[in-house]
Amino acid sequence: MFQRSTLPDGPRVISARLPSRSLTVAYYVPHGSRGEQPEEWGVAHFMEHLTFKGTAGLPDSRAVAAAIESFGGASNAATDRESTVYWVRLPARESERAFRVLSELTVRPLLRGSDIERERDIIVEEIRSYREDPSQFVFNLFDEAFFGDTPLGREIAGSEESVRGLTEDQVQSFWRRAYRPSGGVVAVAGDISHDDALALAVDCFGSDGGFGPPAAATPSGNGHQPAPGQLPATRLRIERRSCSQAHICIGLPALPRDHPDQWALELLNAVLGEGSGSRLFLNVREQAGLAYDVHSFWSDYADCGTLQVYAGVDPADQVAALRAILAELARLRDEPMPQDDLERARAYVSGRLELRVEESRHVASWLGVQETLHEKVLTVDDALAELAAVTPEQVHALAQRLIRDDALCLALISPSRGVASVERALQLP
Repeated sequence: MFQRSTLPDGPRVISARLPSRSLTVAYYVPHGSRGEQPEEWGVAHFMEHLTFKGTAGLPDSRAVAAAIESFGGASNAATDRESTVYWVRLPARESERAFRVLSELTVRPLLRGSDIERERDIIVEEIRSYREDPSQFVFNLFDEAFFGDTPLGREIAGSEESVRGLTEDQVQSFWRRAYRPSGGVVAVAGDISHDDALALAVDCFGSDGGFGPPAAATPSGNGHQPAPGQLPATRLRIERRSCSQAHICIGLPALPRDHPDQWALELLNAVLGEGSGSRLFLNVREQAGLAYDVHSFWSDYADCGTLQVYAGVDPADQVAALRAILAELARLRDEPMPQDDLERARAYVSGRLELRVEESRHVASWLGVQETLHEKVLTVDDALAELAAVTPEQVHALAQRLIRDDALCLALISPSRGVASVERALQLP
């Protein structure tokens, strides 16, 4: 169970009391890379880096690290398309410290010009590191192909050029616009009462008063630039690269966040490609021997979503692997879902959910993501009930709607020259 409160001109606070020796406090900013203006591409991720360089009460990165690690704790942050999260995990007895450090990072960063200049090179090296890893970069390539030249199609961290071009004023302006306490969510999980969590949030995070007047509304704002249409912007994107494997990412338009069929999609995805009992694992890996890593996943945003499959294969097998993946997608579309397959997927997804919420960090994430991005906050029991209500007919009907030839999008990184054969193979049987 959880409790939630909204502070006057301050953040929303949502908490769950757990019989745990650990306490996790997370702060969610309802802005990510999708809320950036074109001229500030990469600023949300840049901002996340800078907060750890120094705050009003913790003047440098050494002090920030010591405030948590000296007590055995951990902290980190992550920037996504539509939100940014900061979290601190400490022994429950250090609850005041957890709130204090998190508030320092989010509402009292120094954002010094010298730190901004030094951090540019670090972020550029981060961008280069994942661009040089084809098993990761293929997902960026897919986003570029699928969403085109929109915020959803651009790399979250920006490009080398955009990161080097960000100004101190742009960084500080984004912070004032996006990090206002009234827009934030404080999610708490551990051995602390809601009243105590609320009192610490009032004391540490304050209100919008310290941020000055709200910035003028921007075209993106919280509503974001609308997603492109239902079909991918580009059907096929291939990058030739000298690498030992071919990296395949194939996907389709799926569902926006909070769609009524989201639970059917969760189970469809589990049947298709989650875990060693999934169809992709059993048929593409175990039976055909075409891949070591093959799996599926889905992503959802405010107004759109995707269902994707990844496989790393021998370049000589890239067409065979693509056809095998498409055969499994076509099977979902054409054949009614067997009850046994659905029950195995339901047990897998439900059990994984129950195990994850035994730990404070996962509970804080569960609550914080829902409070920040979703229409309502579900308990774990609510989610289990939703999963239990999904029928084979619902999963099959969803597969028939989603899995279509004209909706396919493929990103491929490979040393092979066989572009024509890949393009010919990009068709459902």
